[in-house]
Amino acid sequence: MAVVVALLFGSAPVAFADWYRQEQWPLKSFDADAIRKVSTGRGVTVAVLDDPVNGNHPDLKGNVLPGKNFEVGGRGDRMAGNAGDHGTAMASLIAGHGHGVGHADGVMGLAPDAKILPVAIPEYGLSEDGSSLSSWIRYAVDQGASVINMSIGGSDPDGSVGRAVAYALEKDVVVVAGSGNDGKTKLDDQALATTPGLIAVGAVSKDGKVWAKSNSGAELMLTAPGVDIVSASPKAGTYREADGTSDSTAYVSAAAALLRSKFPHLTAGQIANRLVKTAGLPPGEENLRLPDPHYGYGIIRPYSALTKDVPAGSKSGPLKMPKADPAPGFGTPPNSPERNGSGLSPLVIIAIAVGGLVVVAVIAIVAVRQKNSRNRPFPGGPGVGGPGFPLQQPGPYPQPAPYPQPSPYPHPGPYQQQPGAPQQGPYPQHGPYPQQVPYQQQPGAPVFPPTPPPGQ
Repeated sequence: MAVVVALLFGSAPVAFADWYRQEQWPLKSFDADAIRKVSTGRGVTVAVLDDPVNGNHPDLKGNVLPGKNFEVGGRGDRMAGNAGDHGTAMASLIAGHGHGVGHADGVMGLAPDAKILPVAIPEYGLSEDGSSLSSWIRYAVDQGASVINMSIGGSDPDGSVGRAVAYALEKDVVVVAGSGNDGKTKLDDQALATTPGLIAVGAVSKDGKVWAKSNSGAELMLTAPGVDIVSASPKAGTYREADGTSDSTAYVSAAAALLRSKFPHLTAGQIANRLVKTAGLPPGEENLRLPDPHYGYGIIRPYSALTKDVPAGSKSGPLKMPKADPAPGFGTPPNSPERNGSGLSPLVIIAIAVGGLVVVAVIAIVAVRQKNSRNRPFPGGPGVGGPGFPLQQPGPYPQPAPYPQPSPYPHPGPYQQQPGAPQQGPYPQHGPYPQQVPYQQQPGAPVFPPTPPPGQ
């Protein structure tokens, strides 16, 4: 059964003039200047499973690898017209480096030295070569990505995506996906964001409150900025403003890239652990019981995640691991013997096989001497050994300290919205194509609380 995929578009009208860097309010809230003194994402590759990325955009040039286009073939860093609008936007939020004198113009990503691996996919998950989302995830892993960004919605009716995510975890890759833009209070059972092992992300606005259309549910792990987000459009010198969990997902992927760069020894689960343990809540929400279905463990605070003294914790951290091995070798340390479906090493399997032959021989002798006796079943049976990872539930993550009071950053300047711009729902109800609903511009609000200054 085909996996249905849709990009998590919010509103994305194109502007034909440079935007001032100050309009990227998440960078102020995160204190990106302080973050860049600690980590810039250097040495980390983030795969962007989306539509194509314009690798020649002045804010991205030099940071985009060739990648692959699974819809029309060829490279993933090439596009025609506006076909790469969404992918280019997500890439710019992760690894944009701006342009001009001092890189002061254009869009700056949260991890400006990270590399983008563009994995261009069909918008609705329908590929002419028969590949699907699970194949695209595996491709990203095999190409060396250590973070995978999926600002897309979709479903996993046959479990193939779950097995692909398990494969990514086996290779120690952080997988991040958006919760969707339907305003649902419970995620669909087969929704991409419910897949065990990945980080599901919701969106918040400038005051730290959850965006009205951000899907919520028990699987939600983190939230990040997703309202009034300025990002790059595919045509050089053009930009866009949009709302959606697409953008918040990109910011979480960028934060993961920062951590992977500074802490290369940490596992994917331990990276998630740092993000979770240092997340915060806005004023008035400090007493929420975590994880909360709307905030997860809270809003990411990348500077705190990079600088706070956080114990590494278990390999899986807060990630909900599959109950059993979905693929050979799941959870096996790189230098240990290759595992098989039973969870036993090849030497142990050989020993059991030899022992089994001995038992069979003894049974045969007994059968000859006692014709009426019955063969005994082979001792042990299925279930010997077990999965590489034990079933891991999120640990007792403490309530974060109260979030500092918001700073009154000004609302971005006037932006000309295209009237009636449709928003594409990520989880189709009828047929392979998502239903479209009119986009509603959210009113402006003060900037949500920034990360505490260094040393506090």
